[in-house]
Amino acid sequence: MRTDPIERLLRAVYSAALYVLAPITIYHLIWRGFRQPAYFQRWNERYGVYHDAPHASTLWIHAVSVGEVNAAVPLVNALRRGRPDLRLLVTTITPTGSERVRALWDNEVEHVYLPYDLPGAVHRFLAHFRPHAALIMETELWPNLLFGCRDAGVPSFILNARLSERSLRGYRVLAPLVSRALRTVQTVAAQSLSDGVRFVRLGARSEQVVETGNLKFDVAVPDTLDVFSAECRRHAGERPVWIAASTHADEEAAVVAIHRRLRERFPDLLLLWAPRHPERFRIVADHARAAGWGLSTRSRGRWPQPDDAVFVIDTLGELMQFYACASVAFVGGSLQPIGGHNLLEPAAAGTPVVTGPHLHNFAEIARRLDEAQALRMGADADAVEHAIAGLLADENARQAMARAGHQLVEAGRGALAHTLALLQPALPPAWPADRERRGKTADVTSVRRDGTAR
Repeated sequence: MRTDPIERLLRAVYSAALYVLAPITIYHLIWRGFRQPAYFQRWNERYGVYHDAPHASTLWIHAVSVGEVNAAVPLVNALRRGRPDLRLLVTTITPTGSERVRALWDNEVEHVYLPYDLPGAVHRFLAHFRPHAALIMETELWPNLLFGCRDAGVPSFILNARLSERSLRGYRVLAPLVSRALRTVQTVAAQSLSDGVRFVRLGARSEQVVETGNLKFDVAVPDTLDVFSAECRRHAGERPVWIAASTHADEEAAVVAIHRRLRERFPDLLLLWAPRHPERFRIVADHARAAGWGLSTRSRGRWPQPDDAVFVIDTLGELMQFYACASVAFVGGSLQPIGGHNLLEPAAAGTPVVTGPHLHNFAEIARRLDEAQALRMGADADAVEHAIAGLLADENARQAMARAGHQLVEAGRGALAHTLALLQPALPPAWPADRERRGKTADVTSVRRDGTAR
């Protein structure tokens, strides 16, 4: 395939830099491995080296970590139901993402780590798994990967695509290369019009970008939610409960301080604490013990006990159920400039949501929740504490926020049907002829370069 000389030059410089820096990846894996031992395992996958025979063709979905895997759940489950003939491959980058894939689907889907963006590793990966199509979740713009898909004749899609202003600025250094790689993508299925506009500003052609909505709105609410919540409260006792979910290291001191002050007003208050990363599980438990609080953990105690002040959720895949156990949910990654995490899960579980001010990764969802009066944002930890305390003391306000959040989630569903309709032409034959099984044809919205819809 002929490519323009500027592309060849940019790719050569980029790839040479990656090969020079490749030894650093080993030090990175070792450093992360001391904090999370799973990083010591499966190094061959990270360099595109496989010891089994090449696979039959697969449909490949890439999800970086837990958040992206959770966003992909409705899509993967719909594909498994509608196209049981397809071999599905789900890749991640992090071990926590890998654990989530296995917890969700066990061996029903194939799974490996996505290799580093080295030309040789990308070539070996594509040759080994021979994907029908590449379905990349949210924002993974690896140039060699996208160029490699094009060169191998693999149509690529960026699904549930989001791009914040901050991320757009972050691509500025590699913009000449990334913009060319982006134009190899068949379709960018943007979460919102503003996300689509930013992809166009990054270099996508306007006709590549469509607005399909956010797959996170199609989150499946477990049928056992009420039973799980009742069991939790049966063990913990009837008392006020708040949850601090997806917290990061720099937020842990704030969580401890907030809980201490809240217990001055609500002496029997229980904190359910779910750190974002597994390597923080033991550390947050140590924080709670150092504060002098009674403590249980999900992996050992299974349920909070009546005399516990803190219950650490040190397992994966149960966060939505525990949201339903709480009177108020604080979603972390928002007191520090991390950008926030999924605000729709607590809303779908019927729990009022409180966050800090840093929500640039979920700006559109935060705006919609705020407009629906289903979200309270605090400018700092003190304001977050004030919002939680106010909701714990006001059952009517909690119920109103819970109803508003649930209604917003229900109204936002539909991205899954749009996405499936978008993918149909790229899938091999055998898609069921029954339109009801493959979803209604999407009325997707293209994005012009000037940012208007058409």
